[in-house]
Amino acid sequence: MNVLLRARRILTEQGWLDDHQLRIDGGIIAAIEPIPASVAARDAELLCPAYIDIHVHGGSGVDVMDDEPGALATLALHKAREGVGYWLPTTVTAPLAQIENALRRIAQHCQSESIGAIALGSYLEGPYFTPQNKGAHPPELFRELDIAELDRLIDISQNTLRVVALAPEKPAALAAIQHLKRRGIRVMLGHSAASYEQTLSAFDAGADGLVHCFNGMTGLHHRSPGMVGAGLTDKRAWLELIADGHHLHPAVMNLCCSCATSRTILITDAMRAAGMPDGHYDICGYAVTMRDGIVRTASGSLAGSTLALDAAVRNLVNGAGVAAENAIHMASLHPARMLGVERTLGSIALGKQGSVIALDNQLRLQKSWIKGLAVSL
Repeated sequence: MNVLLRARRILTEQGWLDDHQLRIDGGIIAAIEPIPASVAARDAELLCPAYIDIHVHGGSGVDVMDDEPGALATLALHKAREGVGYWLPTTVTAPLAQIENALRRIAQHCQSESIGAIALGSYLEGPYFTPQNKGAHPPELFRELDIAELDRLIDISQNTLRVVALAPEKPAALAAIQHLKRRGIRVMLGHSAASYEQTLSAFDAGADGLVHCFNGMTGLHHRSPGMVGAGLTDKRAWLELIADGHHLHPAVMNLCCSCATSRTILITDAMRAAGMPDGHYDICGYAVTMRDGIVRTASGSLAGSTLALDAAVRNLVNGAGVAAENAIHMASLHPARMLGVERTLGSIALGKQGSVIALDNQLRLQKSWIKGLAVSL
């Protein structure tokens, strides 16, 4: 499959290229070159790398934890229609047998030929958390960290487990972080009451960053910087950000992106109600209600989001004053770097996979290609 795409502007890691064309051969970017002066037609205003959503639980009425054939395939199509080329199906705190079954299904999906966004592996969010900042996770199902149990989960995932989230103040957390890193797995910290010092110790042990920064963790205080302060100031830390305007005030989004421009990763943390009408849904076994696109538990706590990743990019630009190229990198290049796949994914460059999106001047999705194949929007 050979594709030639002409754009008024193409975003690369080095910045924008005006009036350039992109050639994709066999799913790989084969050429980036100026458009001949004799050619007036353009396929896109802006041509950008496809987005990568590393933290997503559901959408289009389905959830990663659903034990139903086709649920992950449905979700892969849903993600592709918001400009996502690659994603990590993300589990939630549940009985261990259910988590194991979800990891098996994700491994099988990774090996399938289904259409839509390409699953890069799984993200384990829970059950290794603490109750104080539990969010929608059921604390009665939290577990202690155990190396043998982690190895079993890795084996069950057929080595597709890519990220493990945990609370760094738990007993054996530092040893677990070191072990997971030796096995090539990224470790994110969240749903935790850890102090600034405990968070830094986890980064010293090899932890990679913070789960949905500011949400589900000790906040920033001028005498007690907490997990947020550690993440904002430690240049080793990647910071996930839910830029839906509900989880975070626009000024807080601006603060994060200003302190960590090269370390911020846009995520959706979307649950099954994403792309669906207001109504009653469930997450982590709890009944939740979506009203005006916001999902809450009976107690009023936020329960995941209904965010689309292309909307997150626009929210950063329009609401937090982030430059468009930086916001797009936060949804593409940065997650690729965090996962260690930036040699083949995350930006428009020769030799990388030809997964790109066409945006208009308001950053709204117009067209999408995954490895050179057009996605039906």
